[in-house]
Amino acid sequence: MASLPLTNSEIKPPIAKKRPHTLTMHGDTRIDNYYWLREKTNPEVIQYLHDENEYTQNILQHTEQFQKQLYDEMLGRIKETDLSVPEKIDEYYYYSRTEKGKQYSIYCRKQGTLDADEEVILDVNELAKGYEYLKLGVAEISPNHKLLAYSIDTDGSESYTLYIKDSVSNQLIGTPISDTYYSVEWGNDNKTVFYTKLDETKRPYKAYRHILGSDPAEDTLLHQETDPGFFVWLYKTRSNKFVMMSCENITMSEVRYVNADNPEEELRLFQPRQPDIEYTLDHHEDTFYIVTNENAKNFKLMATPVTTPEKSHWKEVIPHRPEIKLEGIDIFREHMVIYERRSGLKNLRVRNLRTDDIHDVEFSEPAYNIIPSDNPEYKTDILRFQYTSFITPMSVFDYNMNTRERELKKQTEVLGGYEPDQYASERFFAAARDGTQIPVSMVYKKGMKQHGNNPTVLYGYGAYGISQDVNFSSNRLSLLDRGFIIAIAHIRGGGEMGRQWYEDGKFLKKKNTFNDFIDCAQHLFENNYTSPDKTVIYGGSAGGMLIGAVLNMRPDICRGAVANVPFVDVLTTMLDPSIPLTVIEYDEWGNPNEKEYYDYIKSYSPYDNVTGQEYPHILALAGLNDPRVQYWEPAKWTAKLRDTKTDGNLLLLKTDMGAGHGGASGRYDYLKDLALEYAFILEVAGK
Repeated sequence: MASLPLTNSEIKPPIAKKRPHTLTMHGDTRIDNYYWLREKTNPEVIQYLHDENEYTQNILQHTEQFQKQLYDEMLGRIKETDLSVPEKIDEYYYYSRTEKGKQYSIYCRKQGTLDADEEVILDVNELAKGYEYLKLGVAEISPNHKLLAYSIDTDGSESYTLYIKDSVSNQLIGTPISDTYYSVEWGNDNKTVFYTKLDETKRPYKAYRHILGSDPAEDTLLHQETDPGFFVWLYKTRSNKFVMMSCENITMSEVRYVNADNPEEELRLFQPRQPDIEYTLDHHEDTFYIVTNENAKNFKLMATPVTTPEKSHWKEVIPHRPEIKLEGIDIFREHMVIYERRSGLKNLRVRNLRTDDIHDVEFSEPAYNIIPSDNPEYKTDILRFQYTSFITPMSVFDYNMNTRERELKKQTEVLGGYEPDQYASERFFAAARDGTQIPVSMVYKKGMKQHGNNPTVLYGYGAYGISQDVNFSSNRLSLLDRGFIIAIAHIRGGGEMGRQWYEDGKFLKKKNTFNDFIDCAQHLFENNYTSPDKTVIYGGSAGGMLIGAVLNMRPDICRGAVANVPFVDVLTTMLDPSIPLTVIEYDEWGNPNEKEYYDYIKSYSPYDNVTGQEYPHILALAGLNDPRVQYWEPAKWTAKLRDTKTDGNLLLLKTDMGAGHGGASGRYDYLKDLALEYAFILEVAGK
């Protein structure tokens, strides 16, 4: 394969015009030459993005055949016509399936038995006709199984239009409701629908009650969240007794609820919000269960009678344990499933609510991930969960909580002769500069030699307390089979090692995240897994901020970087409350209207710290309609890098002009985008 045309003088990059814009805060004046790229309706901005796309296409033109090869490889491993494991709800079996050549899933059901005739309740391919992009938000069947509430987003902005239709006749009922978000729940009367609506910053801030067939303009407003830092979410207990409305930010929550049998009633407040206290609520018979971090950094479980939910009646069920994080519970009629995290790995425990007997569900691989399925049935002894690892494809298990027997219902089929025993995974700890031990998960093809010359992709995120658990990807085989190591640095700011792990990577400790990533890379070098010249670093969204910060701090630790929808213009964004998520994220990064946080954010914000030095090859990816990380962040960052950096290495920006934060919505389009990323990675790493 030909190498990248690193200094091809015949292909000129677009140069963004400098239009100085003065920004002043706390007596500090910054000049932003590319602030104008925020003007989405400006034809000059759109033309600039098109020019960058054309430049990227021209630079990578010689890889088009290779991209096609990669696409065919990845597609060839996927069973294009496939079926999910049916999920029983009352007398129906619900499932989704895919068909070869179609971008989206088809949602179906059968009544009574799996041998019954199939009934298609929603074909997303039909909904997508005429749209370049379509994302299904929710699809909620009514308790009597006669109605379906579903929502779609047609431009990637994450603003969904809600529809209700008769699931038998397929006829739409009433007027669609625009600007809704992901949460929609049914009352048990089969005519009441609860939903949330967005404000101008794309924040779900209102909860409504809609009566089937009525004018949405007359819907009852149940709650309006006036604090701009809070989201409103809806969920229903597995017992189907209550519809819950949670108002929450990053560090605080508050739950209201209504009896689903009497959905016309007013919402009742469970416990008022308190600073730095989070809680979630679930239900079992005459008891509410509360997972909370009140006086319990890693969370504890409390219980209280439904009739007397006041805090004075709360009793402890699972105490706080400093070494174990309680991540959540699932409640069935006779069992409680407890999700914990120990030493960075997920653990699943089952408690019999009649006998109080408790047991663990064991897993043997060094790094793995367990994901609860929806488990809509309340009166069941079967827990369905998904299990995966770097090596094990996604596997659906039914676990009998009484007999402790585990039945594999389906494992994602990998076509083309995938043999798991040809690959190996490891999990080890790398020492950070302050002595903290950072978990690293790694996968590679067996036979890998520690000679320091293995091409490597090092991935990181480290934000919001979100844990980056491992998973299987058949697409990743295109790298592994070419000798790559894939590694995840579980850096501070994530949640892998408990709540303190998160708190040690946020606010005025955010630089721990970047230092941890650099130190994990150094560990790989020192132990001869790879070398800087063979390493590509990768991160998306807040992980893209990580990549941008690391490139400024230590551009020498890699040969290339992929920054996917990167949050790189941190300071300017966090000073603009009109941008979606800004106010909410004061609890993550700090409020730069306070000088201490302003100075600290400015000291690491990737865009503000671009300097005249050599940078590795960089591929930046953006979505024009992205409401989470606005397109202009990678656009401004790319423009400033191109003007400032001193090397001749590649700097590419690719903006999806019809998508948002998650990229292309169709499964085939997604593979085409991934093939381009892989082609870049493979060539940069010299493979």
